[in-house]
This record gives sequence, structure tokens and C-alpha cells, in this order.
Amino acid sequence: MKLKSVKIMLFGALLIPMMALSSMLFAPASVFAGDCNPSDPTLANGQACGQPANTSGTLFGSDGIFTTIMNTILFVIGSVAVIMLIYGGVRYTISGGDEKAVTSAKNTILYAVVGIVVSLLAYAVVNFVLGALIVTT
Repeated sequence: MKLKSVKIMLFGALLIPMMALSSMLFAPASVFAGDCNPSDPTLANGQACGQPANTSGTLFGSDGIFTTIMNTILFVIGSVAVIMLIYGGVRYTISGGDEKAVTSAKNTILYAVVGIVVSLLAYAVVNFVLGALIVTT
């Protein structure tokens, strides 16, 4: 098999899990407001009518919007790093002893491992800082 056909097969094999993950991350949520009374003209009722049901109204905290966004971004970065680790391993396996291809594959694996470590550290730092700054009442 040629290297190009192996790359196409690898891309196809990785495309299906990526599509499955993206469908779970971006699934539509229920958009019906929970405590909405259209006949009540107060500001609090306007906020209740404008906010979708089952969503957080807070910016920070364990269920806050910022925490959810940061965790999603860090999850995507970690997933890409794991995919690149697999890709580097496949490249290393099919290099056929070519010194240039082996070096390139080793660099891909090294950078993927660094990406995984950085994403784990970023996750820990973000959650630690948010936990230290947010005072729960």
C-alpha cells in the first residue's frame, strides 16, 4: 500500500469518532423558558423569559458558563492531542526505516504528549483558580 492510501484510511478511521464527539458536544438543548409569565412586565420576569430552561444563570462557579466553556475547550485540545498521538504512532509504524520519516513521527509523538500534559495542567490550573476565586455562600 502506498503512504497516501494509508493516510486516507487513517483519516477516514479518525473522522467517524470526531463526528460522534462533535454531535454530542453541540447537541441542541431545550430552549423553552422555565419560569416565564408573558403577562408580567417586570425585569425579573423578562430575564426568566429570555433565559433558556436548564441553563446556568451564573458566569462563574462549578456550573457556570465560563467553567463550562473552558472545560469544553480543554477537552477538545486534549482530544486533538490524543488523535495526533495515534497519528504519530501510525506514521512511526509505517515509516519503513526511513530516517527522515522516523524523526518526523517521533516529533509528532513528542509534541502530542506535550499537548496532553499542557491540556491536563491547564485544566487543573483553571479549576484551581476558579475554585480559589469563587466564594460560595
